[in-house]
Amino acid sequence: MRTYKILLTLLALVMIIGCKQAPPSNESEAVNYYLTAPEFAEKLKEMPDVQLIDVRTPMEYAGGHIQHAVNINIDGANFQSDISKLDKSKPVMVYCLSGARSAAATRQMRADGFSQVYDMAGGMLKWRAAKLPETTEVPGQVQTPAPTSGTAMASAKNLTKEQFEEMTRSSKTVLVDFYADWCAPCKKMEPYLKEIATDMSDKVHLVRINVDENQQLAMELGIDAIPVLRVYKKNALSWNNMGYVDKEEVLKQL
Repeated sequence: MRTYKILLTLLALVMIIGCKQAPPSNESEAVNYYLTAPEFAEKLKEMPDVQLIDVRTPMEYAGGHIQHAVNINIDGANFQSDISKLDKSKPVMVYCLSGARSAAATRQMRADGFSQVYDMAGGMLKWRAAKLPETTEVPGQVQTPAPTSGTAMASAKNLTKEQFEEMTRSSKTVLVDFYADWCAPCKKMEPYLKEIATDMSDKVHLVRINVDENQQLAMELGIDAIPVLRVYKKNALSWNNMGYVDKEEVLKQL
């Protein structure tokens, strides 16, 4: 009986020692695949053979993108077939404007068997806020300069900061909505913002600015995520909100 107890004690010690010496979990689990803009830039330098993918629309891509990036529009009909042509044995780095579309693309690519997919948090909005370099050069085409800040368009594209400031000068309260067509919270807020503009037309003027069509302005105003609502009273900023907010809260600010 005594011998049996000794054997049990020795067995327990072996199990404890074995647990303490167990090898660490899979090393890949410790890899950070969700990077800030500066981290994303550093990772690009570390991996010269990386496949850099811009999943925004061709129009957004043409307006400015990270050098050497290939445009594969996540909303395009050929997205699935285009990413299937990439090399799964090599790392992939993905970005969009704010991070929503690149996150969806990352999930899709991982489901398709890509093991090294890096996603940039905050997308080009954060990249530009960090003053990191970009280009308008499209591989295989002659470089076309991006529109300058002095170029104004009647359809509220490429607004200058001066034009924006002029729009916020009013005897009425000015409610500015920075949005994008693909932004889900933006779409959710749009109906009630238009209701406010109609119901309070004698007091409130609504200005809606598509950040995809006014990327330079967004950068100059520090808009690095959407949706953003701003309220201007007597030509001065009185309220700034980033992220979804309900109608009742907006009405309190008007």
